[in-house]
Amino acid sequence: MAAPKKGRSASAQSKPGRSLALILIAIVALTGGMFASGHTTPRLGIDLAGGTSITLKAKADQGSAVNKANMDTAVEIMNRRVNGLGVSEAEVQTQGTDNIIVNIPRGTNSKEAQQQVGTTAKLYFRPVLASEPSGAAASPSPSGSPSAGSSPKPGSSSSPSASSSQKASSSSSTSPTSSATTQGRAVTDALKAGSSPSPSATPTGGPSPKPTPSASGGTDTAKLQAAYTALDCSKPDQRAKAGKDAKPGESTIACGTVGKNPYKYLLGPAGVDGTEVKKAQAVFDTQGASGWQVQMTFDSAGAKKFADITGELAKNQAPQNEFGIVLDGEVVSSPYVSLAITGGSAYISGHFTQQEAQSLANMLSYGALPLSFQEQSVTTVTAALGGQQLHAGLLAGAIGLALVVLYLVVYYRGLSLVAMASLVVSAILTYVIMSLLGPAIHFALNLPAVCGAIVAIGITADSFIVYFERIRDEIREGRSLRPAVERAWPRARRTVLVSDFVSFLAAAVLFIVTVGKVQGFAFTLGLTTVLDVVVVFLFTKPLMTLLARRKFFGNGHKWSGLDPKSLGGKPPLRRTRRPAGPAAGPVDPKEA
Repeated sequence: MAAPKKGRSASAQSKPGRSLALILIAIVALTGGMFASGHTTPRLGIDLAGGTSITLKAKADQGSAVNKANMDTAVEIMNRRVNGLGVSEAEVQTQGTDNIIVNIPRGTNSKEAQQQVGTTAKLYFRPVLASEPSGAAASPSPSGSPSAGSSPKPGSSSSPSASSSQKASSSSSTSPTSSATTQGRAVTDALKAGSSPSPSATPTGGPSPKPTPSASGGTDTAKLQAAYTALDCSKPDQRAKAGKDAKPGESTIACGTVGKNPYKYLLGPAGVDGTEVKKAQAVFDTQGASGWQVQMTFDSAGAKKFADITGELAKNQAPQNEFGIVLDGEVVSSPYVSLAITGGSAYISGHFTQQEAQSLANMLSYGALPLSFQEQSVTTVTAALGGQQLHAGLLAGAIGLALVVLYLVVYYRGLSLVAMASLVVSAILTYVIMSLLGPAIHFALNLPAVCGAIVAIGITADSFIVYFERIRDEIREGRSLRPAVERAWPRARRTVLVSDFVSFLAAAVLFIVTVGKVQGFAFTLGLTTVLDVVVVFLFTKPLMTLLARRKFFGNGHKWSGLDPKSLGGKPPLRRTRRPAGPAAGPVDPKEA
C-alpha cells in the first residue's frame, strides 16, 4: 500500500513546472480577455466613482398602509427594477419608517433609473375609446370622427401588433367642422357604448348630444367630455395631472406620445391589471420588420381577461380596436388588435428602440409598488469625493501590504521572496477577475470591497506562514529541505483548507444576509479566499519544490530563512541498515 503512494509523491515532486505553467496560462488568458473586452479597470461603485443618491418618502396609496411589509416589498421591487436596467451595486434600503434611499453609481443611465425607481407603476390595460394629437400637433380635423388612428395591419392571430407609433389623421370628403363639436360628439358616443362606441348619428356640425347615463353616471360623463376636450398634452402641467388617481373601474383621460408628438386618449375601464402579467421581456424580431418587441405572458386570470377584451376590441374600427397600456396615468403604448388573443401570451411591437423595449418590459415584469413615493431629494456624489476615498483606501492597502512584507523579510528572509511572489500573483488574478466581472455580472468595486481586499492580504499571508512553519518544523526534526517540503505539505494543506473554508463560509453568510455595500465586502473577501487556495496549490507549493533543489535554500544558507542552526535543528536524520544475523541488536534510527 505504501509503494503506490510514494510513487505518486515522487511524480508530483518531479513535475512542479506543470502547476506553474497552468497558473501562468490562466493569468495570460484572463489578462488577454480583459484587454479584449476593453474593460481594463474594475468598475467603481458610487462611493468611489460618484453617482446619484435619491431619497423617496412613502405615502399611503388607495388604502395601502405605510408599514414594514409594504416598505420591504417596495425595496425588493425597486431593486429588481434597477438591476433590470443593468445597474449593479445600486443600494436600495429603508431609512426610518417611511423613507427609502436609492444610490445609483456613475456610469449608468441614472436618469432612467431615477424615473423607474420612483414610479409607482400602477399598470392597467384599458380599451381606447378615442384618441387624437394634442397641442401643437393637433389641427382642425375635416373628419366626422375625431379619432386619429391607422387602419389595422394584418397581424398574427396569437399576438397584437402595436400601432402606437403609426397613427395618422384620417380624412373624408365631409365639410370642416369645429374641433370642439367633433370631440364632444365622439366622447359622448364612446361613453354611451362603453368600450365599443358606435358611429355618430348626429349630422356634421350639429349640436352635441346631451350626456346620457352610462357606467360612470351622467354627471361624470359630462365632466369627462369637458376634460377630454380641454386637455392639452403638450403642456407639462396638464400632462402630469391627466389620468391621475383614476379608479380601475371608471373611464378616464390620459396622455401619451406617438413618435415625438403628444397624444390624448379617452380610455374605458381597465380590462386587465398589470399585476396579472407574469413575465415580460424585450426581444428582437429576426423574421419580421417590426424590430424590437415586448413579449408578455399572463397568469391564468389575466389570460382569460386578456382573451375577452381582445375579442371585443377586434370587432371595432380604429381607434376603438386599440387598448392602452397605462402606467401611472401615462399611455406608454396603444397597440391595436385584429384578432382575439388566446393562450395567455402576446407581444407588443411598435418600432421600439432597444432601450424603449427593455424599459417597457422592465415595468411590465416587476409590477406595481404597494405605495406611492414622493421624491424628497436627489444628491449627486461627485467623482472628486469618490477619488479621495479611493485614494485613502489604496493608501491603507499599501501600508498594510508594506507591513506584511517587512515582517516577512525580517522573520523569513529568503522565504519572503516566495511569499511576495505569491502575493503578486494573487493580486494580478484579483485585479483581472474584478475587471472582467464588471461587464459580466455588473460587479462594482466600492469602499467596503477595497476593505475586503485589504483583509485578504492577511488571509493570504496566513496560508504562506502555515506552510513555511511546517517546513521549518521538519527541518528542526533533522530533515533536509527537499523531504521537509514534501512532508510539511499534507499537514499545511489541511490547515490552509480549513482556515480558508471558514473565511469563505463567513463571507458567504455575510453576502446572503446583508444588502448594499456590505455585500461588496463579502463578495471580495470570498473571491480572494478562493484565489488564495488556487495560488497556494498551483504556485506557492510548486515554487517551493523547485527552490528546494537550489543550493541557497537546500543547503540552509543563513539568509534563506531555513538555516538549521538558526532554527535549533537536531542532527540530520540518517537511515542505517540493520545488521544481518540473529545477533544484531536494535539500532537507533537517529544517528549523527
